[in-house]
Amino acid sequence: MASFAQMKKNNSFDQLNAQLQKMSTNQQQQKSFDDDRYWKPDVDKAGNGYAVIRFLPSAPQDGEDGMPFVRIWDHGFQGPGGWYIENSRTTLGEQDPVSEYNSTLWNSGIESNKDIVRKQKRRLSFYSNIYVVKDPSRPETEGKVFLYKYGKRIFDKLNDIMNPQFPDEAPINPFNFWEGANFALKIRKVEGYRNYDKSEFESPSPLLSDDAEMEELWKQQHSLKELIDPSNFKSYDELKTKLYRVLALDGGAHAPATTAEDDEPAVMDFTPSFKEREAPAIAEAPSPSFSADDDEDMSFFQKLAEED
Repeated sequence: MASFAQMKKNNSFDQLNAQLQKMSTNQQQQKSFDDDRYWKPDVDKAGNGYAVIRFLPSAPQDGEDGMPFVRIWDHGFQGPGGWYIENSRTTLGEQDPVSEYNSTLWNSGIESNKDIVRKQKRRLSFYSNIYVVKDPSRPETEGKVFLYKYGKRIFDKLNDIMNPQFPDEAPINPFNFWEGANFALKIRKVEGYRNYDKSEFESPSPLLSDDAEMEELWKQQHSLKELIDPSNFKSYDELKTKLYRVLALDGGAHAPATTAEDDEPAVMDFTPSFKEREAPAIAEAPSPSFSADDDEDMSFFQKLAEED
């Protein structure tokens, strides 16, 4: 376990940014509903919401090499046999039966198959520890540490502040206790969907004025490595069995062909590069990726699936 003094000394922006950029070679949806470890912004009847949060550094139990965020792929769709809502093993950099099946459909060249892929492609979510600075709808959460699940739009803002486009903009490590910045989360409903475009980082400043208080907060953080522990994922065979049941596949004409070659590592990259921000066509349909931002009500469907 890392010490607070070590974290302060080794809180390297360059190291974090280097790790962030190379995550294109590495890859769960965690049940976040009814879990008091998680914070989620509220919106009013018009779909508007506001809060101020601070992204926190890596948790002490994750060690000195821990990252302040993890990304998780999952699938959520309904078929004739019920709901399929499962973590994708591509999060672990491994083969996943849904991604393989989607690739087979997409590469068939049949437009109706591509439509099916678009409905059941992977969804991307990110998880970080946060400190709630201000939450007008739930003031009791202010001054506390939570896990926060967010999507690509917010993650892009984190990436942008760390890698500014213009020479007069200095890079900022938003996960830094001392030199980071509060994040004003501004939510609107645009064309029926949640929109985060107006969300922005404030000027850099220490989270709190006292290191001792920040150390106490640091000790309250939750392990992110725990979220991507292999034990949170069903085996390949279990996922394939459920996929066939949900989609009512008969193991014949509608199922991906099974050959000896299927046991070999797939020559495809399931993880989009940071700069690409799109998934390769061979792995999934080249349509916009679903994320936690797109599907904030997924917990409702999770409950339906469990009741199925």
